[in-house]
Amino acid sequence: MTTTAPPAKGQQLRGLTRAATAQRAADLYTQGCTIRSVADQIGRSYGATRDLLIEAGVQLRGRGGGIRKTAG
Repeated sequence: MTTTAPPAKGQQLRGLTRAATAQRAADLYTQGCTIRSVADQIGRSYGATRDLLIEAGVQLRGRGGGIRKTAG
């Protein structure tokens, strides 16, 4: 298997490169990384990374972390 440098930021991802990038994003996200962190690691924008995660079939986590308890 040959490894190539990831496409430059702003360059369209197509075909096998897109699938491989989506899988890498999915792996990072399921390991606990945030979308923003994944975006930084794969060299894509937040929105493009979110789209890749959805294409990969990843169920996105909700915003805001854990459930807050009420005082009292």
